[in-house]
Amino acid sequence: LSTFIALALSTVMLAGCGSASSSTASTDGAKSDKTYNIGVIQYTEHPALDAAREGFIEGLKEKGFEEGKNLKINYQNAQGDMAIAKTISDQFVTSNVDLIFAIATSSLQASYNSTKDIPIVFTAVTDPIDAGVAKSWESSGTNVTGTSDMVSMEKQLELLTKLVPDIKTIGVIYNSSEANSLAQVQELKKEAEKKNIKVKEISVTTVNEINQNLTAALGEIDALYAPTDNTVASAYDLVGNICLSKNIPILCGEEAGVSKGGLCSSGIDYNKLGKEAGYKAAEILNGKSPSDIEITTLSDMTITINTDVVKKLNITVPDDINSKSAKVTGGVK
Repeated sequence: LSTFIALALSTVMLAGCGSASSSTASTDGAKSDKTYNIGVIQYTEHPALDAAREGFIEGLKEKGFEEGKNLKINYQNAQGDMAIAKTISDQFVTSNVDLIFAIATSSLQASYNSTKDIPIVFTAVTDPIDAGVAKSWESSGTNVTGTSDMVSMEKQLELLTKLVPDIKTIGVIYNSSEANSLAQVQELKKEAEKKNIKVKEISVTTVNEINQNLTAALGEIDALYAPTDNTVASAYDLVGNICLSKNIPILCGEEAGVSKGGLCSSGIDYNKLGKEAGYKAAEILNGKSPSDIEITTLSDMTITINTDVVKKLNITVPDDINSKSAKVTGGVK
């Protein structure tokens, strides 16, 4: 009997050791015994959001979650339509995905309106608190976490005024229904006031309004700010052509706009932003709660200058900016 008891105790101890080892492994990388389902909802298609999505997948892979091995990704595009975004989100909830990845503010809001239980990771959202999905940056207090594309408006205006010193009025074109854009407009107003620059708001609700509304405002502005607005981003070519026809320089919230006729940008790397979101998603798949994961931004900014626009507008780029900026061409016809 004593021998039997000893053997039984030995078996329990070994089983306990094995279970502890398995638990430790699950916090360091992907669990090998399960395939995770992620629903990806992207509000619209343009280079910055595409890059964020690609970075997200790369980030997950670096942490051991790879499509075709232990990960299934259902990618859906809302085509810039909030109703479609809500339908997609509802479908993800019905299919009980393990996690939703929301790209852009409208996608995030649609997802959050559909579920308060399934973890949601976001990217390319300027202010998640203003968007109504988080209580603070340190802890959302909800089923949400992610990476914000908020950039320093002070640094952006500083760049523009170094290139074009005599600006008195700057226009800003944005979709008035996008919370993401409203936050940027308010920040622009605050920083522009410090530099005694007036702000002319040019609001639109659809791409079809851009031509008329922007053209009507050109005589009142010395420069234009194009924020990271989904509606404006889908029409960068149009915005660039209209402004360049009247020699109006454009400060862009992201590099993609610069290549379409913008003058400059002091922005972030959206691939890197998405990758950071992928890291957060991996933490959640390994058992962490979204509310325990801080919402973060990227601190390093990338300056991009369009050399074609510099020549057309006869702008002299200071040596300190020229030496540390990336160069692109395009938009000038």
